[in-house]
Amino acid sequence: MNTPDGSPITDHRSPSYSTFGYPTNLLGPGQTYESVNQTIAEIPLSRPPMSWRFGFFVAFLLLMMFLVAITWLFAKGVGVWGVNIPVAWGFAIVNFVWWVGIAHAGTFISAILLLLFQHWRTAINRFTEAMTLFAVACAGLMPLLHLGRPWVFYWLFPYPDTMGVWPQFRSPLVWDVFAVGTYFTISLLFWYLGLVPDLATVRDRAKKLWQKKIYGFFALGWRNSASHWQRHQIAYLLLAGLATPLVLSVHSVVSFDFSVAIVPGWHSTIFPPYFVAGAIYSGFAMSLNIIIPVRKVYHLEHLITERYLNNMANIMLATGMIVAYGYFIEAFMAWYSGDIFERYMMMNRAFGPYGWVFWTLMVFNVLVPQALWSARIRRNTVSLFIVALFINIGMWIERFVIVITSLNRDFTPSAWHMFSPTKWDWMTLFGSVGLFLTLQFLFIRLVPMISISETRELIAEPEKATIK
Repeated sequence: MNTPDGSPITDHRSPSYSTFGYPTNLLGPGQTYESVNQTIAEIPLSRPPMSWRFGFFVAFLLLMMFLVAITWLFAKGVGVWGVNIPVAWGFAIVNFVWWVGIAHAGTFISAILLLLFQHWRTAINRFTEAMTLFAVACAGLMPLLHLGRPWVFYWLFPYPDTMGVWPQFRSPLVWDVFAVGTYFTISLLFWYLGLVPDLATVRDRAKKLWQKKIYGFFALGWRNSASHWQRHQIAYLLLAGLATPLVLSVHSVVSFDFSVAIVPGWHSTIFPPYFVAGAIYSGFAMSLNIIIPVRKVYHLEHLITERYLNNMANIMLATGMIVAYGYFIEAFMAWYSGDIFERYMMMNRAFGPYGWVFWTLMVFNVLVPQALWSARIRRNTVSLFIVALFINIGMWIERFVIVITSLNRDFTPSAWHMFSPTKWDWMTLFGSVGLFLTLQFLFIRLVPMISISETRELIAEPEKATIK
């Protein structure tokens, strides 16, 4: 729509939006279809930079440490960890809850923001979808390793056998199998479906025959026809609709692992929303810790603009306030309930032998994120990276406090026992980080890390808004 003199009409009340409401500052100036194709599609087709090789080398070393820790665990049993009675759940469950939480940002950005027509998800959704898959893979390993006999993990599935033995459906472990398994399946389908048009773009730009063959195979014969796009968009929206309830259900089910117990500090009805908010909180923090360095190394500032980072920081601040409210409600309900065990639990968390861990948690998860109220902090990549790193560490500490300090001292003083992690606990934790980072580096190397087709839509929409 044009004015009488022929110039396009724009909304002067908001310079970042066109007349039709399409955001115009999500991409750097001068972006075209060809520049987007060139920037994104050439990354998996060209040689990786030295920074990628160094990062992959460090991640692979951590992965090898994880392999050593698992091998020793299989040889000796879970006794190599610091678990004891009453702290029967140690680092493995702490890591499990932490990794499942990190996986939440991917589905939130990809599915929920897609259904809400939030265009600022475009340049970051592929990162977060991949992060979801890799974090769920790391999370799924932890309960299996904690089984003691992980080679019989299939007993957790309800398969018919001659003895008529079925899983114990009242066990939270079985709930986690169904919840995490469903989440991983839907997330994998959603991620791969979004990749298909981009894999076809890489196939068409590849110059080597083996690259054309491999990317062509995974592109499923995509030819960019109107019928392909129609079916693709329908399936994409259907999967987004299926994935959206999982954001609420998966970590709610994980919180039931604790809230169905009678251990002081666990049986709380606030756990499901509190865990979901914390999951999105840590998931966005991990997304920023990945996106900011990759954005710098591959010079993607014109595709992942400051607005993306600012919006992610705002959501992180909002969910952080919800988490802080959850901490307050926990303490208030322990006092208001009049239960001596609940009151002692909170006093023990704050002033007991693990009190320094609790106050570290408060600093990392409550005080440090308040810096995000400043626009200068949100738009400075270094400071934003540091705040996100503090949040990730703080969220792991939160899981440590929930699991360890609640089990460390429960109802019977004669059963009290301190938990001391061994080197195998630490090797399992940092080794799982190595597995996660190794998969992330391979993802960056092999497939388009930013959605080419959706980025081109951002270029097309403002052009449509100027058509008479």
